[in-house]
Amino acid sequence: MNKKILVTGASRGIGYQTALKLAQEGHTVIATARSKDKLLKLQKESQNGEIIVIPADLTLSSDIDELVRAVEGLQGLDGLINNAGAVHRQEFMATEISDFKKLMDVNLYGTVRLIQALKPYLGKGSHIVNISSMSGFQGSLKFPGLSAYGAAKAAVIGLSEVLSKEFVEDEISVNCLAIGAVQTEMLAEAFPGFDAPVSPEQMGTYIADFILNGHQFYNGKILPVALNDPS
Repeated sequence: MNKKILVTGASRGIGYQTALKLAQEGHTVIATARSKDKLLKLQKESQNGEIIVIPADLTLSSDIDELVRAVEGLQGLDGLINNAGAVHRQEFMATEISDFKKLMDVNLYGTVRLIQALKPYLGKGSHIVNISSMSGFQGSLKFPGLSAYGAAKAAVIGLSEVLSKEFVEDEISVNCLAIGAVQTEMLAEAFPGFDAPVSPEQMGTYIADFILNGHQFYNGKILPVALNDPS
């Protein structure tokens, strides 16, 4: 059965591969990110399904409105993957409050804005998947320099747990994936020379399957997706 799914942060890395995998399986995908050129490349690469490209900055209400109109055109959604994010690596004492605010705006508030705008279009049996990080997962190994990023991703985890309770009567499932190291451009920018054990293609395949099937087994869960021991 064809599903209608919106993927944020779809211009590169995990979001790109997730959107591509869903389209390859015959689903309809609204792919959004700030870079129109990269989204068009994604659309061109897809051989099956349909990828609808909507360039958007999730910190702008006008761009959120554009996404709402696209969803209205599809007459609703079956899934929402909140993957868009940004990283900032700097020692805590050198990290400005403005850096914390920026990371919260992109990683948390963008997710909040989008869920609030799109919830009326999510029907019974739909699934929201928020992408967090092992940097925000309690008890996991932490890396110096990621205080702003870790705090924002921890907030995404808390948000997910609460929403799973608030949305239960609407039969909308909410889960959160705390992802470990994946060999993306964002990782390379933050940790030059670091080789991650998982490729974007592998993680994209996992997330694509999870948005389609994970809510049959989970709701309100924070699932670490990492090869290393989080403890």
